[in-house]
Amino acid sequence: MQLPLHGSNPQYLYQSLRVTMPDSFYDFSANINPLGPPAGLKEQWPSFFESILEYPDHENRELTELAASMEQVSEKSILFGNGGAELISLTARMLAGKNVLIIQPAFSEYAAACLANQCTITNYILKEPEWKLDVEGLLPLIKEQDALYLCTPNNPTGMSYAKEDVLQLLTACQKENCLVILDEAFYDFVIDPFTYRTYLSYFVNLIILRSMTKMFAMPGVRLGYVLAHPGIIDVLKSFKPHWSVSSLAQKAGSICLREVVHQQETVKYIEKQKRQLQFFYKTTGLVVSQSSVNFYLLRDPELDARHLLTYLLERGIVPRHTFNFPGLDGKWLRFAVKGEREHAVLMEEFTQWKKHRSTL
Repeated sequence: MQLPLHGSNPQYLYQSLRVTMPDSFYDFSANINPLGPPAGLKEQWPSFFESILEYPDHENRELTELAASMEQVSEKSILFGNGGAELISLTARMLAGKNVLIIQPAFSEYAAACLANQCTITNYILKEPEWKLDVEGLLPLIKEQDALYLCTPNNPTGMSYAKEDVLQLLTACQKENCLVILDEAFYDFVIDPFTYRTYLSYFVNLIILRSMTKMFAMPGVRLGYVLAHPGIIDVLKSFKPHWSVSSLAQKAGSICLREVVHQQETVKYIEKQKRQLQFFYKTTGLVVSQSSVNFYLLRDPELDARHLLTYLLERGIVPRHTFNFPGLDGKWLRFAVKGEREHAVLMEEFTQWKKHRSTL
């Protein structure tokens, strides 16, 4: 059985599990902003049409200048790409044939991109359900590695690692000439967002990945950027094809980077929804990760997750399976935070699941 490697496109999950897809469903597998794109983007989108007649600016000058100003970094320390997937591929290309450590569980694209570039991968699996960053356990391994991938806030657990642990790890890696690719794709969903961008001048071995498709709900547009030392940016840029960021993406990005209020409203909304869900889950006996972002892991301690996954799919609830996350191995399901209507349906289905479970 070959399950899909990512969330969204639920038809492939139904096909893989041979479950009949209902006419209507709720997709909790994709972690995008439940409030949708910013109003400003919707309003200005029709004006973008004429841009399809011209080649995009391959230097992404307007976007780069704006992002560099907002991030308070040099324009030479930032590189835009065709979403997080391209940026991860560029880092893996830079590491071709080298030794790479991936702190798991983590986004599956790190391993896929590194394997495609003949890297030797070592997985270090954190212990559930806290998934605390085990710096002492990692230190002996760093000496043998050329690079390390770390995702915080973490996908798929939603956990944010302690700042002091991450800084200790960064310090140790710099001492051993080990690059750190730090994925901050979901940092802007945290109540008090914290970024390691301010440490770029201290750690020349630090590469920060950012995604704009999650917060601004535009996965179909594909946009993200890298923050790093100019020397690293130059190497990544040498692998990047011309025009990988479309004119539409550049215009959309310029609008979204200015949408501070939309981000603030999103974080408040998600926190409200999570509090209601967490209160409900406590009454059902389900175990939930202490997520700091717009998704969370969930499992039923009494039954294999396959039973729950199939049960929910049959009822039009689509979670993200975790069979391709080392350390989770399918024991958990991941759910995106959605809206009140979707959560009402979800909670009702879990109430029915609790009754159904007693008959198994």
